[in-house]
Amino acid sequence: MSPIAPEEADPPGPYGSPGLAGPADTTFVDSPVEMAMIAFPGDRFDGSIMPALAELVEQGTIRIVDLVIVRKDPAGRVTAAELSELDMFEAAAFELLDGEIGELFSQHDLAVAGGRLDPDTSAVLLLWQNSWATRLAAEVAGAGGRLVLHDRVPAALVRDALDAQLAH
Repeated sequence: MSPIAPEEADPPGPYGSPGLAGPADTTFVDSPVEMAMIAFPGDRFDGSIMPALAELVEQGTIRIVDLVIVRKDPAGRVTAAELSELDMFEAAAFELLDGEIGELFSQHDLAVAGGRLDPDTSAVLLLWQNSWATRLAAEVAGAGGRLVLHDRVPAALVRDALDAQLAH
């Protein structure tokens, strides 16, 4: 695990969501790419979510672009580890994932992620491409179109709107 200190973090990188170092794969297809951090109590990620994540990869729904384990200890110190830096126990959880995973998150990304964690927490910081949208993205580009809005709408907000609509 590499320690991450906010004052030592590099500045944001040129490729987007703060400090993302950039695509290592030059054949990268323009389909939506998303980032999420999933936090768990305690100092070790047990890998129990990996079968569901692996299923999405196997089905071609997503492609993992980068994955890092980020931890904040009880004293507030943040560390991060790429898959190649994990011990045997933790690395075994990721054997289900197929494909190349790049080291694209910058020190700045990891510092920002660590800042969002509560003490005594571990997290998986994920960057994935929505492979399911690759053909649509290619067709949109081929037709001269461009994406002008892409946003996530919280499920609770949609559920509330549907409930309100049904109530009328």
